[in-house]
This record gives sequence, structure tokens and C-alpha cells, in this order.
Amino acid sequence: MQVRFLGTGSAMPTGERFQTGLLFEGEQPLLVDCGSGVLHGLARTEVGYEGADTLLLTHHHLDHVSDIPVLMKARWLAGEESLTIYGPGGTEELIEGTLDTHEYMQDRLDLRIEELTPGGGPYEIAGFEITAMETRHSMECLAYRFERGDGPPVVFSGDSEAFEELIEFGDGAAVLIHDCSFPDEVDVSNHPTPTTLGRALADADAEIGRVYLTHLYPHTEGRHEEMLDSIKAVYDGEVRFARDGLSLDISAIDD
Repeated sequence: MQVRFLGTGSAMPTGERFQTGLLFEGEQPLLVDCGSGVLHGLARTEVGYEGADTLLLTHHHLDHVSDIPVLMKARWLAGEESLTIYGPGGTEELIEGTLDTHEYMQDRLDLRIEELTPGGGPYEIAGFEITAMETRHSMECLAYRFERGDGPPVVFSGDSEAFEELIEFGDGAAVLIHDCSFPDEVDVSNHPTPTTLGRALADADAEIGRVYLTHLYPHTEGRHEEMLDSIKAVYDGEVRFARDGLSLDISAIDD
């Protein structure tokens, strides 16, 4: 399994990070979230938007969905005929509203939409076995656990406060990709700071291979070492910052 970070930023662009997007590559490519700039990141890969015919959404905030109409139009112009979209409740309404606004895109693609439920599944999506868990965010948001064959799992938190049950959802994962939006002094809900994430990681009954921090607001720029120190003060596992374009070979993550 290969995982590429297409966008590691947030709702406030920095110029260095696109908004949220991940590309999972196994038997088939799977695009996870589609925020602003993600299509540019996707176009830099061998898969391209032509090859990305399956999209999985964590939730419907703009920084996770704003490139969906751009993806649909690009696929249509490239001669592709279909797109399958999975996401939490309300995903069908989201896409229908997008097409109501951009009427000329009606019927350009054969669209298939399926809504997922927390605790549901496992779902077979693009060759991956995926389970979902509801996070603690300002709107319904799903974290996902990705498994393929006998390889180690990968877990993506989506947007969420840090809490033990979410970390335990990642038990046994080679990689946990977790929201860490702000440094410690920012008073924030619906997202973690390094100290709250570190405490959840330390207190959870879970074995995690490596943690990658993502969904980074501009407030974190120049603060990475300080943020890692805050996490290391309470958690002794391996933690790194994600960056746009970083590609992980999950089978070799311990190398």
C-alpha cells in the first residue's frame, strides 16, 4: 500500500500546503478528501485525475470538498465517464447541490454515491477494506481504517479532537495520520493541539507504528520542533510532520 499526501493544510492556505487530500494506491487508486489544490497535487502523480475514479470523504467542510466540482469537470474533459463518491450522511445532498449550482455538469459523468455509517462495514472500496468511526468535530466526520490483504493498516483521523477511543481505533496500524491543527497556546475545540494529542496517544491502549501530523494551520509554521517536543513530553512513540508530496510505502514503514 502506498499513501501520498496531496494536501496537508487547512482552511487557511499558506502557499506551501494544499488543503486536505490523500491518495491511497493498492489494486486501484483511492482519493480521500478533495480540498482546494488537491487536484493540482493529484495531477503531479502518475495516477492523475484521469485515474482517480473513486473518492472517499471524511466530512463536508469546504477545505475537504472544494475541489470536487473541479475533479468532476477535469475528468469529463479528459474523456472519463464515471466517478464513485463515498462519504458520511448528507454526501448525496452535497453532490446534488453542487450539480444544481453547476447545471452544465448534470449528466456529464455516471455518478455513484454511497453514504457510510460510523461503525458500519467493513466496506469494500477500491480494493481496500475500510471501517469508519465518528470523530469529535463541529459536524459529522468519519475517521477511516484502511486495510489491504495481509499488510498493516493505515488510519486517518479526519478532523477531530484527540481522544483515546480514536487512537485505539488505530491499534495495530503502521501509520496513524492525525489532525494536529494548532500549537498549544491556541484555545481551540474540534481539533487537537500537540499536548492534547500526546496525552491521548499516551493514555490509549493501542500500538501505533508511526504518527504523521497533518491539517496544519499557518499558526504551526516555524513551530514544528516545539510541537514535537510537546508530544514527546508525554508520548514516546515516533511522530513526524506530514508534507505535501510525501509518499509512504506502508510495507516498508519500519525500515
